[in-house]
Amino acid sequence: MADSESEHNNIHRDFYIPTYILAPNASSNSLRLPDVPTCPVLVFVNSKSGGQLGGELLRTFRHLLNKYQVFDLGDEAPDSVLRRLYLNIERLKGNGDHFAAEIEERMRIIVAGGDGTAGWLLGVVSDLKLSQPPPIATVPLGTGNNLPFAFGWGKKNPGTDLNSVISFLKQVMNAKEMKMDSWHILMRMRAPKVGSCDPVAPLELPHSLHAFHRVSLSDELNVEGFHTFRGGFWNYFSMGMDAQVSYAFHSERKMNPDKFKNQLVNQSSYLKLGCTQGWFFAPLVHPSSKNIAQLTKVKIMKKQGEWQDLHIPPSVRSIVCLNLPSFSGGLNPWGTPNSNKRRYRDLTPPFVDDGLLEVVGFRDAWHGLVLLAPKGHGTRLAQAHGIRFEFQKGAADHTFMRIDGEPWKQPLPDNDDTVVVEISHLGQVKMLATHDCRAKSIHDPTSQFSHDADEVDSDEENSVTEERRKFGAADTFKIPDEVKRQNRSHGRKPRLWALLRNLLAFRLERH
Repeated sequence: MADSESEHNNIHRDFYIPTYILAPNASSNSLRLPDVPTCPVLVFVNSKSGGQLGGELLRTFRHLLNKYQVFDLGDEAPDSVLRRLYLNIERLKGNGDHFAAEIEERMRIIVAGGDGTAGWLLGVVSDLKLSQPPPIATVPLGTGNNLPFAFGWGKKNPGTDLNSVISFLKQVMNAKEMKMDSWHILMRMRAPKVGSCDPVAPLELPHSLHAFHRVSLSDELNVEGFHTFRGGFWNYFSMGMDAQVSYAFHSERKMNPDKFKNQLVNQSSYLKLGCTQGWFFAPLVHPSSKNIAQLTKVKIMKKQGEWQDLHIPPSVRSIVCLNLPSFSGGLNPWGTPNSNKRRYRDLTPPFVDDGLLEVVGFRDAWHGLVLLAPKGHGTRLAQAHGIRFEFQKGAADHTFMRIDGEPWKQPLPDNDDTVVVEISHLGQVKMLATHDCRAKSIHDPTSQFSHDADEVDSDEENSVTEERRKFGAADTFKIPDEVKRQNRSHGRKPRLWALLRNLLAFRLERH
């Protein structure tokens, strides 16, 4: 009993956020802590992920922590939560609340869900452009779980009991921060005379697929007479037969959710659909007109502003643009190029913060099974700072695409106009990682490539418009004018007290 009470006190000391920080209208009698928690966390859970596990995990976190610091993404979107929280923190800081300022500085985020859910939150945090964006840890509740696996959080669905959650919280407290590249995706096509070119997701666009949608009329990217879609990804973008199988899986799961409540069952169902969709027998059932080389022209950007054609072997039926060394449940399609490949093709290992995408091709599922071998890899096509797909008339009337585990069927217009999908680097986000994670930084001193890392060109960053530097997940967080005025009027007193405190300390040292 005493041990249990001691553990509970430790959780409060390390992770608990008082209600008055989280809720603007909280009672002044709400629990106040004597010290700022070591690792204050905000927890976002997709309660529909992982079958019953999402709901169970939500209940456990709410039992351990303040229920107001644990959010069900089915009830409230993360941009609404973060906007309300940070606005309240700004008000408290303006009133001289140093506790709130420390909470903001130490804040960490936990997101529990699939890769699509994690991408949703990453897009929101990026687009809000907070002055101190918190680093993010991911709990694997999906089928692929590539993001959690890359950063050391595992790929199997976690335990939801008290001990498992407490153990995870302690890992989050001890985790290291790593930066990860973010990628902006833009698709533009002329409005067709008949039909629609809107992305078609399984039955309906999932809310986590915020990252790819039509831009608003007021958006700078909007062009009259064209359909323009924009978004972002952090794990991978893929196109072709792998996305087609994923589309079939998600459609089946949407129609029969009761059959997909177990990760092992999900993975076996995925394998069966790979067979029925012809991924294992692609040369027999997949028309060559839908192979990547026949479907689209591909250009890559090796140097900033310079596009060049990329040759795609005619047998490639799936192309994957990788940001992380984890795909399809933890496989590494790029592998580690040997010294000859590095010397003659200028290929490097896959770093998560080098501003480069690894572009890999696959012929069929049997080709993909090569990844199970110790040094197996797909067909390495290129590493690039950007990639562009140009679809011409005469190709298929649709293709399948996928962003971070979220697939859709993309209709292509039947006219003389080109459909363009362009992917470009767009800043970085802060992740939390275990110390032995698979993801590697090019700035790590142990990396032989650390001295080659390019710094971001600030002039180029500044030349990009505000709208172009967003993913469309949330509006930029801005402090209201009345709060700014309040902060200025209250800001003098904390600074004066700090000055007097420093002066007193100096005099005590002298004596």
